[in-house]
Amino acid sequence: MARRVSLPAADDLFRTTADAPDTASRPVRAVADQPVDEDNHPKKPSGRVRHDEKMTVYVTSHELLDIEHTRLMLRRSHGLAVDRGRLVREALALVLADFEANGDDSALVRRLTEE
Repeated sequence: MARRVSLPAADDLFRTTADAPDTASRPVRAVADQPVDEDNHPKKPSGRVRHDEKMTVYVTSHELLDIEHTRLMLRRSHGLAVDRGRLVREALALVLADFEANGDDSALVRRLTEE
């Protein structure tokens, strides 16, 4: 019978060994969005709701480390406990909103035409 090995989470690997005085008293809070109303046109990321659709995205190890570093900085600096999926959905919502608002002048079009 195969056993699953339990590995430490990123928070365990990158935790500080001594509490910093400015972050020790600040509580960490999970960030949740309200469910998106289908009738509202301003698009927002779905946040912490059950997602019925799944999309697999492959990233480089450097990009994954950047995402994880950003997640940990949000937790350390702002007390925001967000997972990587939430972070990616927020970033995607920002890029798509910029594209809808600015079209050809959006950052998305500029970056994709640079390649």
